Amino acid sequence: MNGRLIYVMGPSGAGKDSLLGFARKQLQAEPILFAHRYITRPSGNGEAHVELSVDEFKVRSVLGLFALEWSSHGLRYGIGIELDTWLERGCTVVINGSRQHLEQTLLRYPAVEVVHIDAAPHVLEARLGARARESAEQVAARLARRAPFSLPAGVHLTTIDNSGALEDAGRAFVEVVRGTLAVGL
Repeated sequence: MNGRLIYVMGPSGAGKDSLLGFARKQLQAEPILFAHRYITRPSGNGEAHVELSVDEFKVRSVLGLFALEWSSHGLRYGIGIELDTWLERGCTVVINGSRQHLEQTLLRYPAVEVVHIDAAPHVLEARLGARARESAEQVAARLARRAPFSLPAGVHLTTIDNSGALEDAGRAFVEVVRGTLAVGL
C-alpha cells in the first residue's frame, strides 16, 4: 500500500471527534481523507458517523464490508473497506479507532501512525457528564476503567493533550497529520 494510515485513539471525553472536526476544516484543501465510522448508535452530539441498526451492521460484517470492526460499550463500530482502496491509491487516511482494538489494526496495517489523544481526568469527567449519554455512575465506571494499551516495538506513537483549548491541541494534531503526509509523498 502506498498511502499512510493515521489511527486516532484515546479515552471517551478526550475530544477526539472535536479534534478530527477541527483538522478536517484546516486540511480541506489537502489530499487527506477522514474515514467515517459505522456505529450502532444514533448520530449526533458532535460525533459524525453513519448510524446502522444492529441488523444492518451484522449484514455488512457478514458481507466483509468492514476493513476494521470492533465492539465497545455495547455498541458495534466499523471502518468500511473503502479504506483499503484509498490506501492503495496513495491517500493519507485518518480514522477514529479504539485503544482496545489497536492490535487488530496493527495486524492488518503494520505501518500505521498512532496518535493518542488524552485529557486530564477532571476534563474527561466534565466532558462525559456534559454529553449526557450515561448516568453519573456509568461515567465514574468508565473513568475508573481507563483502558490500558501497549505498543509493540517499532510502532510510532504521538500523544496530544487535549485538556485545554481545542485550537491548541487541534494545531498540534494538524501538524502531525501534515508531517505524516510529507513522509508519504
